[in-house]
Amino acid sequence: MTGGGRVLFGYFPSPDATAYPRIMEHARLIDELGLDLIAIQDHPYQRRFLDALTLLTAIAVQTKRLRVIPDVVNLQMRPPAMLAKWAASLDVMSGGRVELGLGAGAFTAAVAAMGGDAREGGTAVSALEEAIGVIRLMWSGQRGVRFDGRFYQLRGVHTGPVPVHPIGIWLGAYRPRMLAITGRLADGWLPSLGPMGPGALKDASRQIDDAAIAAGRSPTDILRIYNISGQITDGVSSGFLDGPVDQWIDQLTELTVDYGMDGFILGPADDSAEQLRRFAIEVAPRVRENAAVVKR
Repeated sequence: MTGGGRVLFGYFPSPDATAYPRIMEHARLIDELGLDLIAIQDHPYQRRFLDALTLLTAIAVQTKRLRVIPDVVNLQMRPPAMLAKWAASLDVMSGGRVELGLGAGAFTAAVAAMGGDAREGGTAVSALEEAIGVIRLMWSGQRGVRFDGRFYQLRGVHTGPVPVHPIGIWLGAYRPRMLAITGRLADGWLPSLGPMGPGALKDASRQIDDAAIAAGRSPTDILRIYNISGQITDGVSSGFLDGPVDQWIDQLTELTVDYGMDGFILGPADDSAEQLRRFAIEVAPRVRENAAVVKR
C-alpha cells in the first residue's frame, strides 16, 4: 500500500474484550469520518484481550473503506503461512483493505506459557526475516511452492488465494538489524512513540534509507507510519501531543515535513468519540494541507 502522497491517519484502540462494543462503534465512526487505518496490537497471551486477527476481521466486515492492520503481529505465535492465508483471505473479502504489520515478538515468557516457540534477540529477528519470504510466497498464487528455511518450511504447497491488492508488510523496528531488514525487504515502518521518541526518528529513518539504497531500492517506496498517543485539549500544552489543536497540527506537520513520516496512528489517552472526531476533523485535514503546500 502507498499513501499516494497523502498523509495517512489511523486509530489504535486497545483490544480489551470488555470494550468490544465501543471499538466497533469507533471503527464505524472513523470510517465515516475519513480516517484511513485501524490498527490492533497482537498479544494473544493477554487474557483481557480479544484475538487481534478475529477483531480485525469483524472490523473489516462492519466498515466500508477503512484499512485494517495488526500492529504488529507477534510471529512467535503466528505461523507465517497461516498468517498469510488470513491476510489474503480478508483482503479478498474486504476488497483490498488489509495491510500486515510484523514484529519479531516479545514477552517470551508469556509466549512459552501459551505453547509458542519463544525466541530471543537475534534468533527472533532471523525468524522474522524468513517469515517475510514465506508470506510473500504464500501470496504468489504459485503451485508446488517450496521453502527450506531454518525456522519455516513449505513442502510443495499450492498457494492462494492471491490478495486483490499488493498487501504491504510493515515492520515494527527499532534496532539496527531490524531497521536494515525494513530497508531491504519491507514496504513500511511502524515505530511507536513509547519505544522511539521523535528525536530518534531521523537517525532510524536514515538507517532504513541506507539499507534500501544498498539493496537497489528507493527509500521513498517505504512508508513511515508513527504510532502515537496523546490528548487534544482546549487548554495550554502539557507536553508533546498533549495540548490544543494548533499544537497537534504544528507537531504532526513537523514530523511529516522535517522527519519524513507518512502517517500517524493514534492511541488516544482519552479513548472517546470526541477525541477521534477532533483528530479526524480538526487535525488530519490541516496536516495534510500543510504537507501538500510544502511539497508544491
